Formats: sequence, structure tokens, C-alpha cells
Amino acid sequence: DIRPLFKAMTEDGFLAVCSEAKGLVTLKHSTTPFLKVEPFLPGHYEVLDLKPNGKVASVEMVKYHHCRDEPLHALYDNVDKLFPGFEIETVKNNLRILFNNAVKKRLMTDRRIGCLLSGGLDSSLVAATLLKQLKEAQVQYPLQTFAIGMEDSPDLLAARKVANHIGSEHYEVLFNSEEGIQALDEVIFSLETYDITTVRASVGMYLISKYIRKNTDNVVIFSGEGSDELTQGYIYFHKAPSPEEAEEESERLLRELYLFDVLRADRTTAAHGLELRVPFLDHRFSSYYLSLPPEMRTPKNGIEKHLLRETFEESNLIPKEILWRPKEAFSDGITSVKNSWFKILQEYVEHQVDDAMMANAAQKFPFNTPKTKEGYYYRQIFERHYPGRADWLSHYWMPKWINATDPSARTLTHYKSAAKA
Repeated sequence: DIRPLFKAMTEDGFLAVCSEAKGLVTLKHSTTPFLKVEPFLPGHYEVLDLKPNGKVASVEMVKYHHCRDEPLHALYDNVDKLFPGFEIETVKNNLRILFNNAVKKRLMTDRRIGCLLSGGLDSSLVAATLLKQLKEAQVQYPLQTFAIGMEDSPDLLAARKVANHIGSEHYEVLFNSEEGIQALDEVIFSLETYDITTVRASVGMYLISKYIRKNTDNVVIFSGEGSDELTQGYIYFHKAPSPEEAEEESERLLRELYLFDVLRADRTTAAHGLELRVPFLDHRFSSYYLSLPPEMRTPKNGIEKHLLRETFEESNLIPKEILWRPKEAFSDGITSVKNSWFKILQEYVEHQVDDAMMANAAQKFPFNTPKTKEGYYYRQIFERHYPGRADWLSHYWMPKWINATDPSARTLTHYKSAAKA
């Protein structure tokens, strides 16, 4: 589902591929001290001409899959037959069938399965469906769910409610700001990016993965990644000028997952030897969701992911207040509403990067020049591990349709939090 690929080609035509860029950066080649390492685009294949001497030449790069395309295996899989048409009850029924199947097909493993549970809509639906499927498959161990946060974080409270409702064996991992800040270097090394929102959101996921590896025998981990991109879950979708533009933005986010959320999810878990599985990015589920009329998928009545919530309204899978809980950015939800993670980071970085460094930022980092001290700090760490590789990130993740200067959802006017309740 989520493992990206990198390729490196030497000037004299030798090729190497690897699922992590760091595996290629460390390759030594006698004639090329600096290998050009670049992401191999998802949904593509490359035709290569292999010479007798082992060198290769690229013939063509072909795009063979679009996120809207129904996978060819749909003809042969054993999913219940879907009903035609876009009548709301039909659509909801089809979505439930496909989501159940997306979880079920990912149960194949001989290792113990666990689940990340932030208490948000997506991870809660995954955890509840997974637990139901494990019972049906008569798996002999209880499902363990894991939440991370600082004292009094909204995510910990919400996750506890869901775990009680579904009956999982639930673990809460607490961390403080010092532990989070200390992890930044390892996190950026594992991520191979300096994107601000990706780094912020990765710290919690890195620490919880470390906990799971050290304290449990879970290896295969389910998670709710991909839903926000697919189902228009980001708060800025409320500002979309039209359903068609929202659809276009949703597909752009899905195309760029390998740079942002999927990169975070894969690298922070793989760094600790865990294998992540993400049902929302199942090809059948996602292609069906994208085939729905654009106006069906937009936020309704001020609530994002309205269709997804409505789909599970009658199922009693998760508590009603969680089903309709507004979007909480992962990097914000893990901290208290009084002092969010992005503010903690910015206060720390204020003492690490001075104004003179910022004044010189464009000279030091002409590509993707950091505009904030936090961005500068992450870039410094990245350049220390991967000097000269800044072009792995084509652009920073930022919300659209609003004049945002920071990617945190907490800075958006639409944001609903317990602080205002």
C-alpha cells in the first residue's frame, strides 16, 4: 500500500533501486561520488534497455495507474456485488461492503496484528472493523490498540472512549515535550524529509511505534492513513470554491501521498520494524469513492467527511460523539488544547535559530527556502543527514484556498476544539 521506491542512476549508466533513499545515498561508486537519487513515481513503470555490460538506458516512463481507476483484480475478487447508481442508501451500502473487504483482505499474516487508535473518525472506524473481523476469523488473541499523547490531550480521551466501546486491550503512551524534541533528529533521519507538517506529525507516530516494538509482540499495525486525502477530511476543504475543485484537490493530495502522509506513516513505523496496513487506501474502496459525484463528497452542514460519517451512522461500530467528532490534526490532537505541539516546537526552535540565520536563509538554502525558524531548524537537521538532497521534497505541504502561513489546523478559523466548547 504505502512503501515508496527510489532509484539512483550513475552518470555512466548503472542503476540501483531501493525502498529507502538512505540505502542509495550510502552506495559507493568508483566513478560517481554523488549519485542522483530520486523518487520513483507511484503508478508508473519504466522501460529500460539493459546493455551487455550491465549498464542501462531509460527508454520510456509510463503511467499505468490513476487513483480513479478500478483495479483489474476487481473482476476476480470475492467482494459482494455492488449495487449500481448513486442513490444515497445504495452508495452507503457499497461503501460499507468495500470498507469491510479492505480490512478483511489485510488480515493475511502470521504475525500479531495491532492497531493505532487516535480517537479520530478514521482510526476508530479501522479499529472497530478490524476487531470485528478478527473475531469472525477466530483469531485467538485480543486486539491491542495504541494511543499516544501528552497529559490531557484530546486524542487520549477520545481513544479511551472508542477502546471501551469496541472492547480492545488499550494502551496509552504518554510523552512530554522534552522527549518529543529529543526525537526530532532520529525522526528526520527516518523520514528523509524536512516538510514542516510531516515532521511535526511524525514525532508522535515514531514514539508510539518505538513503544509497540519494545513492549509488545505486535508487528502488523493497522492505521487510518489516507482517509483525509480521499474523503476531503482536511479543514480547508470547507473553503473549496466548488465540488469540482475539491475533487481535483483530493486527487492531487492522493497523488502526493508518497511525499507526505504515506511517507510519515511508512517511515515512522518501519524505523522500528513494524509493517503498516492502511484500509482507506485500498484500491477498490478508493476508486469507488472517487467515482461518486463530486457534490456527494464535499463537507456538509459545516462537517467534513460527511458522507463517510453518514455511512456508518446506523452501524453502532463506534460511539456517536466520535463518529461526528470534528477533524483534529494528529500533531495537535496529541497535545493539550492549552498548548499545542506546534507551539511547543516553535518556542523551542526560537532559541535554536537566530534572526541572522533567518536573514541568510535564502543564500544558505536557495531551494525551498525556509520561511520560519521551525522550518530552518528541520532543514539544518535534514542537510546534516542528507547534504544536497533538498530536491527530494518538491514543495511544502500547505492548506489551499486560504492565506495560511502555517500548516497546523489549529491556526485555521474553522477549527473547533474543546477549548471553545
